Amino acid sequence: EMQVKGELQSATEHKLFGKWSYSDLNVSDTGLEGYITFRSMKSQVFYPHTAGRYQQRSFRKVGCPFVERMINSLMMHGRNAGKKLMAIKIMKQTLEIIHLMTGKNPLQVLVTAIEKGGPREDSTRIQMGGVIKKQAVDVSPLRRVNSAIYMMCYGARESSFRKIKTISECLAEEIMGCANENSANSYTIRKKEEVERLAKSNR
Repeated sequence: EMQVKGELQSATEHKLFGKWSYSDLNVSDTGLEGYITFRSMKSQVFYPHTAGRYQQRSFRKVGCPFVERMINSLMMHGRNAGKKLMAIKIMKQTLEIIHLMTGKNPLQVLVTAIEKGGPREDSTRIQMGGVIKKQAVDVSPLRRVNSAIYMMCYGARESSFRKIKTISECLAEEIMGCANENSANSYTIRKKEEVERLAKSNR
């Protein structure tokens, strides 16, 4: 009876690819809590291909599962456009590598990387009476999430292009480096520090 109960529980629990659980995920940065989506049942997908129309209205993409947003960001540079099944396969391999390397739930590592990857301060151009100067501004939570996702995929794509390493290995390395805030092997953290340093000089 206990075995049947356990089997039923595992059948009803939502897991990505039937393997990675959403139940123990948490966001330590309260500002980003509503922007990294995994709390609602709708976003706890088994297969990250919801075919939702997330560009219909502003902020609707917040409801897109965060793993699917990473996958969509992988489909860039023209020749990869629309190849979502290929991007899903890359993401699946990446999660496996992260689990092997860290022993943790790879979804939690990815959430931490998204939290730490986005710049908190940026600079913008402001015109004051014919004079244009740069002014430091705070970055909105959604833009921080967007920037982190974009830069992780960009960094992985650049480091795997015409190299022996596969893109799955490069993406896993990028995500782990970003989660550990290691600027030595994370393009995202290097870029974030550069943006924040420029913003600091423009305060």
